Amino acid sequence: MRTPTCAVLTTLLVVGPVTRAQTSRPRATIADVAWMAGTWITTEATRTVEEHWTPPAGGAMLAVSRTIAGGRLAEFEFLRMVERDGGLVYVAQPNGRPPTDFAMTRIDAASVTFENPEHDFPKTIRYEKRTDGALVASIAGRRGERARSWTFTRKKD
Repeated sequence: MRTPTCAVLTTLLVVGPVTRAQTSRPRATIADVAWMAGTWITTEATRTVEEHWTPPAGGAMLAVSRTIAGGRLAEFEFLRMVERDGGLVYVAQPNGRPPTDFAMTRIDAASVTFENPEHDFPKTIRYEKRTDGALVASIAGRRGERARSWTFTRKKD
């Protein structure tokens, strides 16, 4: 008969490596999301949202977003993506609130996903570069609740 200590050690040896693998984050540099640089605009009825992302430099990209509704400023947000611990972190400050960090959880040549399971809403932020040149920004809560997305076109200079 096995002792409880032996069973616990066996569980730790078997489950431990799986847990560590699940918590590892993908690696990336700010250059991997350079495709986001530029001014992006989307309009729905009388509401226009703009995001302006600086080119990558110094391990960071900075952005400002504003929403104009009915000709008036309705919302604004300060954003940044920074290199941290071999990956990327998305930092959001909606309407001048204190910063909230979202760790990068997935990245490929055309998309990047950030998550913060402790944040009230959103818990997930995703940007995707479409083949037609559009940029899709998406947010969602736990298990995809209250999902919302915006399809931006790049503003020509």
